[in-house]
Amino acid sequence: MSESAKQEIFCSVCIANYNGADVLEACLESVFRQDFAHPIEVIVHDDASTDDSAAVVDEKYPAVRLIRSETNVGFCVSNNRMAAAAKGEFILLLNNDAELRRDALLTLHDYAVGNNIYGILGLPQYSKETGELLDMGSLLDPFLNPIPNRDASRSRVAMVTGACLWLPRRLWKEMGGFPEWFGSIAEDTYLCCRARLKGYPVLALASSGFDHWVGQNLGGGKVIRKRLQTTYRRRALSERNKSYVMILCYPAPPSWVLIPLHLLLLTVEGLLLAAVKKERSIWREIYQPCLSALWHNRTQLKQLRGEIQAERRGPSLSFYSTHTFLPHKLTMLINYGVPTVR
Repeated sequence: MSESAKQEIFCSVCIANYNGADVLEACLESVFRQDFAHPIEVIVHDDASTDDSAAVVDEKYPAVRLIRSETNVGFCVSNNRMAAAAKGEFILLLNNDAELRRDALLTLHDYAVGNNIYGILGLPQYSKETGELLDMGSLLDPFLNPIPNRDASRSRVAMVTGACLWLPRRLWKEMGGFPEWFGSIAEDTYLCCRARLKGYPVLALASSGFDHWVGQNLGGGKVIRKRLQTTYRRRALSERNKSYVMILCYPAPPSWVLIPLHLLLLTVEGLLLAAVKKERSIWREIYQPCLSALWHNRTQLKQLRGEIQAERRGPSLSFYSTHTFLPHKLTMLINYGVPTVR
């Protein structure tokens, strides 16, 4: 492809897929139905699926660039590979269980270009199952638990979900993409926190949107029949990776208090939850591995933290302006009780 042809592509839609036979076609159809006049490319990274989802892409969507992985490498590596192959001026990361509304790309384009935004944008997220508005981006509590924003007048947020995340390709390259050792979960929190630390906006738009089968990929992580349900795997990845992001991105001096407090509360939470549920596996499979991983990777975390903190622009308190003081887990405990872990 010539250099001039490369520049014609305005947006690269990157879809990470693993065993998405039930949802991937609807996702792709939503992309190809867009009311959008600018040239786009669609890239699917198949993460060694064991179903026929990759074959479906091959047979039905010849316009899609399909990257096949011989081994299962996880969400972060999948997106890094697609971003490296992308040719668009902008990148849209899109989950395979998400479906764009018809004006989604147009909305993102008009806002980004019209306002000359060099930052991260997200759209309203709706439940595919119920149709309800889930969030327009999220705030974060002191321990990086996302708090859904449903205030249409508030565009500046702490993070937008990686299920539908738009940013300039130059910004992705500047931040180095996702840390591949995260695997999955909280990689969007990391990217948004790092962008805000560098002084770039993270904005949630109030119009258009996407529909999402929340929790489809890793299971749990949502309220079902007024009970909070999750899985061992999801909770383990979430607690570990949120801890990684805190250590990497939280600027001092607040971090001197927040990070040790987080580790103390995490330990207490794990022991109490295991005792209340009478399941030692909760401690062994979720909390102990998290604390062990932090210790094992301490050198790597320290080095990367130094690099990230050196990029900080502006006072440290500005980073925390989209955070709340009340721990979100406490609110969820009051509203829904002790979570069910499967």
